[in-house]
Amino acid sequence: MKALSEFLETSYTAYQAADNVRAYLLAHGFRELRETEAWDLKQGGKYFAVRGGSAVIAFCMGDARQGFKIVASHTDSPTLKLKENPALSDGNYTRLNTEPYGGGLWYTFFDRPLRLAGRVVREREGALVSESFASDFIVTLPSLAPHLNRAVNEGFAPEQQKDLPLLALGTSDFEALLGNPVAYDLFAACAQKPYFWGEHGEFFSAPRLDNLASVWASVTSLAAGSTGVCVAACLDSEEVGSRTRQGAAGDFLRSVLTRIAAQQALTEEELLCAYAKSFCISLDNAQGFHPNHAEKFDPKERAILGKGVAIKGHAGGAYTTDALSSAVVRTVFARAEAPLQVFYNRSDARSGSTLGAISLGQACILTVDIGLPQLAMHSAVETIACADYMALERGLAAFWNSNVQTDGETVTII
Repeated sequence: MKALSEFLETSYTAYQAADNVRAYLLAHGFRELRETEAWDLKQGGKYFAVRGGSAVIAFCMGDARQGFKIVASHTDSPTLKLKENPALSDGNYTRLNTEPYGGGLWYTFFDRPLRLAGRVVREREGALVSESFASDFIVTLPSLAPHLNRAVNEGFAPEQQKDLPLLALGTSDFEALLGNPVAYDLFAACAQKPYFWGEHGEFFSAPRLDNLASVWASVTSLAAGSTGVCVAACLDSEEVGSRTRQGAAGDFLRSVLTRIAAQQALTEEELLCAYAKSFCISLDNAQGFHPNHAEKFDPKERAILGKGVAIKGHAGGAYTTDALSSAVVRTVFARAEAPLQVFYNRSDARSGSTLGAISLGQACILTVDIGLPQLAMHSAVETIACADYMALERGLAAFWNSNVQTDGETVTII
């Protein structure tokens, strides 16, 4: 949990998360590949590629003809994105013009430390260079005093164009603060430090647990050892629909799988056969049961913090789980003594969506949706149970080291 806490503390946006994952992989014997160059992959080798500065796919080489084992997660989280030329000044204060990125609980971002982070593009020696950026200063969203808004505790809905982060007193040369870049993708990300709480420290709260806890668990468990072709796909843009070149609707994952197959001289038909033998875990957090709002949850299939990783189901296909994929993950996790539970939304409630169903458009693979139960999803600070995270680590380690062979409607797990 300490390593997860340290990862979250400096992974302000998908760009810093990708940087931190890259550093971890390099330190654990993985070799970086560039999409613009030919790949030379060796059996048993460990590799990764980065796309857009915010998505990372790491993999370990085995026999691609036996299929792929994939864990897909996402690096982005709901936050506030700065518009271009964001500084607004009335001569007294400078504010930053932002717009929502994803579906955040925006009132929770008020009165918290926010750090400007993301990436900037600079001109160097005639080339445009994209690099991650995090400010050394803090901004905030100040609340209006209740004396001036007597109805605030009857329900507060922030006005997204009116309630803006405060940057400075007086006027500020915002571009100079950034080093005068050519362009930028910057966000006002919560900079609160992670912390443990509860009678026995059994809970863990931090910004961006959705979904960086999944990213970290997938990457660190892969680095600890695996068999076969194992792929940890940490993709971007899930919170805004995945419709980017580095998102699940882009071709990043399919491109990596195709290049792995090409290194082993698989024909197009053999690659399709490999897909049919493969298995994917779509890993994204689940809405944990809130004891103060029991009426919002299914009467039975609730994800209770501390009771294990949640298998997510939905009759309408928002999640990819079916009986066969559920049985596979139950079998694998049971061997690791990693408890699982089942999560469904209320039948009259709209379900969220995640990576699994979108990724199927790139490679049709048997997939299950699972995730850590969490409280305060899409809040500035979210909460999980430590026991669930450790169960996820054990379950993923068992998955990476299992031989999962899919043959139609039969799956063999060795």
